[in-house]
Amino acid sequence: MFTNNLFNRIEKKTNIDKNTIMELARKLQNSNMKDEDTLREVIKDISTMTGKEVSKEKEDKIISTIINDQVPKDIDKMF
Repeated sequence: MFTNNLFNRIEKKTNIDKNTIMELARKLQNSNMKDEDTLREVIKDISTMTGKEVSKEKEDKIISTIINDQVPKDIDKMF
């Protein structure tokens, strides 16, 4: 129930369906999420999927947050 609710909220905010999200998640499972180049590629992919441009400044901030382990533990609160 929680999972479907989370996917529904994400889909409403991003217009990206569950299958696309799951495909991205599978791709990320084998990626090094502490590697700056990998993170930039992921941000670019998500930007393309959502049709939303990410500024260089915002991209740098996202990367810094991830690399420095400052991502909130309760992902549900992000949406």
